[in-house]
Parts: sequence; C-alpha cells; structure tokens
Amino acid sequence: MELCNAIDNLPLWLKVILALPGIDIVWVVYRLIKSIAKKNVLGIVLAVVLIIVGIPFLWLVDILFIALKGNVWWLD
Repeated sequence: MELCNAIDNLPLWLKVILALPGIDIVWVVYRLIKSIAKKNVLGIVLAVVLIIVGIPFLWLVDILFIALKGNVWWLD
C-alpha cells in the first residue's frame, strides 16, 4: 500500500507521463496492488486480465481521469 500512496502523491504532470502508451503498465500494477491491499477479488482478476491483454485504449482513459480527477479510475 505504500507504493500506492507514493504514486498518489506524485505531481500531476508525472502521473500523465506514466499514463502514456508503453509506460501505462505502472497504472495497471498500481490497480493490482490497490486491489490486493483491499482484498477485492474482482479488482485483482480484472487487473491481471489488464496486464495480460493490455487494453490499447486504457492509456487514454487513464490520462482523461488523471486530468479530471487527479488519479486513474478503478473499482475500489
């Protein structure tokens, strides 16, 4: 959970850079760790699927949510 808190405290510009294609794996791992910490089984399964499939448009969704809310969208 310390990793999630550290990522949450990053500056907005760095969060956007981490959401760019190819680097977006950081946010997928963030989602997985966050779901594991909260013991959210659906979130864990979905995060693993996102790691394997790597939905091509997810980086765009992440950038939009970071710009609007300051963080990526997730189930928790």
